[in-house]
Amino acid sequence: MADVRFISSSIVQAANHSASSERIELTPWDLRFLQIGHIQKGLLFPKPKAPLQENDTENTLIHHLKTSLSHTLHYFPPLAGRLATTQHEDDTISFFIDCNNAGASFTHAVADGVTISDIIKPVYVPTIIHSFFPLNGLANFEGTRNPVLGVQVTDLADGIFIGCTINHVVVDGTSFWHFLNSWSEISKGSIHLSKPPVFQRWFPDDTDIPIRIPRSAVKLKQSNEELESILPGLKERVFHFSKENIAKLKAKANTEMGTNISSLQALLSHIWRSVIRNKRFDPNEETTYRVVVGFRPRSPELPDNYFGNAILGVLVTMKANELLEQGTGNAAWTMNRKIATVTEESSKMFFESWTASPKFVTMSSFRSNGLTTSSSPRFNMYGNDFGWGKPIAVRSGSGNKFEGKTTLFCGAEEGSIDIEVCLFPETMEALAIDEEFMDVVTL
Repeated sequence: MADVRFISSSIVQAANHSASSERIELTPWDLRFLQIGHIQKGLLFPKPKAPLQENDTENTLIHHLKTSLSHTLHYFPPLAGRLATTQHEDDTISFFIDCNNAGASFTHAVADGVTISDIIKPVYVPTIIHSFFPLNGLANFEGTRNPVLGVQVTDLADGIFIGCTINHVVVDGTSFWHFLNSWSEISKGSIHLSKPPVFQRWFPDDTDIPIRIPRSAVKLKQSNEELESILPGLKERVFHFSKENIAKLKAKANTEMGTNISSLQALLSHIWRSVIRNKRFDPNEETTYRVVVGFRPRSPELPDNYFGNAILGVLVTMKANELLEQGTGNAAWTMNRKIATVTEESSKMFFESWTASPKFVTMSSFRSNGLTTSSSPRFNMYGNDFGWGKPIAVRSGSGNKFEGKTTLFCGAEEGSIDIEVCLFPETMEALAIDEEFMDVVTL
């Protein structure tokens, strides 16, 4: 498959930026992501069938996207800013977002001869997709000298891929898609946002702001080797689950347990059991599933349009024999009970304990005997119409990829879910011929 050829690169600043630079403080939810990679998600579109404007030229689309991005950044000043630090006399350091309008990066590229079919038809996700994203290989703390947001528009033979990379200290998945939804809204012609972001950070009343971190606790050196060392040899595959098959899994899990387990918990438990079964674990070996839980709906303090990080991870643990022998329902119920421990009170306890003793998420922390899930099928992905139609596929970049990483996307059909799974070839091949697993996969 051809390499990506870069046409141009520029900085896009927010339109109508005020002269004063706003400072946004960071919470423990934000700060703990300093040492891992950015969020990278992208949308695959067919090429516009008609010009966006009269007298359309080859570069009109790029100009249109840059202009609409500039207008969108007016509403999202953190994404046009940079991370910044303050060194304190007590050998501590604090981080904040400097909304200085230094700008977002915008890259125009071409993948000569690459078609939409080349991207969506292969069994495994082609690695060329990783070249459709900017700011590859950066840790989040490097946002002090790199853009917080990078956009790359890659022309295909018959399509367009818009790849976005955003610093994870600044956004979680909810905020990532809030921005992308807003940009597509403005690109399509809206003058004002239907859902303006809220940047006011939430802290418990007794929190000292800014949060000071001991210099010895945070590693502020290039971490490219750690970020990229897990990728070689991994395969990525997107499995599609229809609304009907998800409903069957939910019914099966609830019948087994006689309780109310969600569709997503049933689906994740099915995947967990299938992967562990095909990795041939020792029956007494402990296996884990790290599930990301959103905090916005669990706190009266946070509005739905809160812009920043508001997620906590919970670790569901079961022995391999218990996981495999006691059915999908038991695994889903165990997951359900663990997720239920995430409350407003537990979040306050997290703030207090993290501030007293900061602990950062690292790639090495994901090297466990199990799975980790990110993203959510509840995000509005296929509604992103930039003015020439809705996307036909969603894909992710190379950031934060490791064995056992599962990324959730909503499917193109209502109620369906796509799950991108990262595994080594032997496990992926075994999974593909596992009848119990593949019986609910739509090919």
